Amino acid sequence: MACVISIHEYDLRPDVTDTDFERAVRDAERRGLFALPGLVEHRFLKGFKGARRGAYAAVWVFESRQAWESLWGRLDAPLPFADYPPNWKIWETEVLAPFLSRHADTIRFTSYEECG
Repeated sequence: MACVISIHEYDLRPDVTDTDFERAVRDAERRGLFALPGLVEHRFLKGFKGARRGAYAAVWVFESRQAWESLWGRLDAPLPFADYPPNWKIWETEVLAPFLSRHADTIRFTSYEECG
């Protein structure tokens, strides 16, 4: 079964320091906010060259399309925010949102299904 990889791009407010954002991410990891069923790996990245130089992104790897859909809903019937896992709602509203230049639900993202 093919895994699903989602790339989330975070545009931080101009007054946010790298240190503060990276500390918040580490704290969220320690708190278990990314402990989601079917999420097998996650990585936070900082661009060092190209269009997203100095900007942050996250890579979320889910074990399967079924695992991804159980968290976020089918493509034709996405789950409302109210039905997201409780720890993800904390991540988006309490941890991530204060750092972003716009609402967390408007970040640029793409989800990919592994080929082959």
